[in-house]
Amino acid sequence: MSAGSGDDRIARAFSRARSEGRPALIPFLPVCWPEPDATQEIVRAAVEGGADAVEFGFPFSDPLADGVTNQRAYEEAIANGATIERLLAISRDLRAGDVRVPFLIMGYFNPLLAYGAGRFVRDAAEAGIDGLILVDLPPEEDEDFRSLAREAGLHLVYLLAPTSTDERIARVAEAASGFIYCVSVAGVTGPRAELPPALPDLIGRVRARTHLPLAVGFGISAARHVREVGRIADGAIVGSAFVEAIREAPRESRAEQVREFVRGIAGREPAASGAD
Repeated sequence: MSAGSGDDRIARAFSRARSEGRPALIPFLPVCWPEPDATQEIVRAAVEGGADAVEFGFPFSDPLADGVTNQRAYEEAIANGATIERLLAISRDLRAGDVRVPFLIMGYFNPLLAYGAGRFVRDAAEAGIDGLILVDLPPEEDEDFRSLAREAGLHLVYLLAPTSTDERIARVAEAASGFIYCVSVAGVTGPRAELPPALPDLIGRVRARTHLPLAVGFGISAARHVREVGRIADGAIVGSAFVEAIREAPRESRAEQVREFVRGIAGREPAASGAD
């Protein structure tokens, strides 16, 4: 819902997870993938499995922050006809079906600019989107867009990496809303065997400058990673590992395999369908 409002789905999701002594689990999936009409079923299954929020990846032809797994899925989603209009229609359909977890769009700024920045934030808010993660739009260059987003009631979530300076962290902390996305590595997305030992230092430096929830992404690919993240941060974002699980699942059993994947990586019993 509206950024900073009394009915803020993102704030409520983190608050609920915190009260249960665990990190919020946020899976990422490209829209209109693996098939053009697959997204709604995958989202519903992920929520039934225990996802606390969902991050829609909007496909882009030059996704500089994404590794091979997500790049390949983006290429296929573009071939499937993914557009902003279809993404927003998917969100509206899920909201009409009473899915109430927060929805975030993760992507790159050019498609939004082509759609029209003001039009996009209004349409996204109307469709039930709660926040935006724009990888290539830094706070130094987004003042106008940030104003538009906040007028529409959308959170803007920024990324910080282990290489971020204290000055950079302070700038992001001042501009961000919803939560801050802490990138576990100085690199692209993709499954990794272990979380980097420098991650607690990054979380500590960011925590010292903000009261916003902190979510960790890039390389979160096992239940033990989610547990480790939960000791130092407020949320775990599961991207490439979730995309790989979707790719490997036969369509006829995909929903059940998605539910089982989310249950397994969360290490907990599933939340009720459509939980808020």
